[in-house]
Amino acid sequence: MKSYKKTNLPLDKFINWALYDKQTGYYMKKNPFGKRGDFITAPNISRLFSEIIAIWIITFWQSLGSPKKFNLIELGSGNGEMMKILIESFKKFPDFLKSCTFIIHEKSKQLIKLQKKNINHKNIIWISNFNKIKSIPSIFLANEFFDAMPIKQFFKKENTWFERYVNLIDEKKVNFFDKKFDMKKFENQINFEISKKQKIIEYSSLGIKYLKKICIDIIKNQGGILIIDYGYLNAKMQNSLQAISHHKYSNVLKNIGNSDITHNISFDLFHKIVNKFQKLETIITNQKKFLTKMGIIERAEIISKNQTFSKKADIFYRLKRLLDKNEMGNLFKVMLIKNKNNKFKTGF
Repeated sequence: MKSYKKTNLPLDKFINWALYDKQTGYYMKKNPFGKRGDFITAPNISRLFSEIIAIWIITFWQSLGSPKKFNLIELGSGNGEMMKILIESFKKFPDFLKSCTFIIHEKSKQLIKLQKKNINHKNIIWISNFNKIKSIPSIFLANEFFDAMPIKQFFKKENTWFERYVNLIDEKKVNFFDKKFDMKKFENQINFEISKKQKIIEYSSLGIKYLKKICIDIIKNQGGILIIDYGYLNAKMQNSLQAISHHKYSNVLKNIGNSDITHNISFDLFHKIVNKFQKLETIITNQKKFLTKMGIIERAEIISKNQTFSKKADIFYRLKRLLDKNEMGNLFKVMLIKNKNNKFKTGF
């Protein structure tokens, strides 16, 4: 990696550098999506996924009283495939389409180019800063957004907490090391007793900053956020740091800038943070239950009618990848954060 710096970095700063460095960061210089990339997200597996999300969005919009002006904000749009299919689906609902301002929040100039090429719709706003969003009801979509946030890792050894660092002094021997850490001071800073009953902690300052900002927006302007990401529900946190290259797990400290670095979301942590906002609540399920309740199997059966055997087989093979418990069905969770006074529960 050319912009290599001779220094030691806390894990989150190392991840931020490896993924988002303007010259050499993984997301800033290449298209990581699809067969030729390093991973495939649900919208690229089957357009059915995005069609179902479109129906869910319209139903949720109705639960808000079908506001005449509202924002639909996708956080990190990847190659733009989901937004493309959403807009195609919304064309069947002209009242909804007229009311909606489409916004994509994206850091990578490379991916913005790809999104603009893929999405054939004039009225989309790309923003890097949340402050540019108008104060109207907003529906946020975060499909595999939070897992790409840099994380800090802390490990408890014999009643002492340590923070994980990356030693970059020798480019050929990049390795982890741990430094003693003042957990009490950190907990005072974040106003949250995160270490209770934990031996491992993964914490994304940036991810939690996004989460809190969105929670404040939901309280102020109405709306909600649908989070779809891989993660776990257990209260005990895990060491879930991993790198992916060419659809396989790889070493986090090798091939820096050419591998995706990611982690599993602690949905229990998200729930606890949202709980601090008394007007908000979370509901959660897994991807299989959500998509099934939203009618994805029936939709697959309708579109596979009068198709050739190979086309039918392809539709249901892709559906299996989305729903199977050994693939995305159970590993991926779906969380809705909304105002308590909105009793909406469709899909959950």
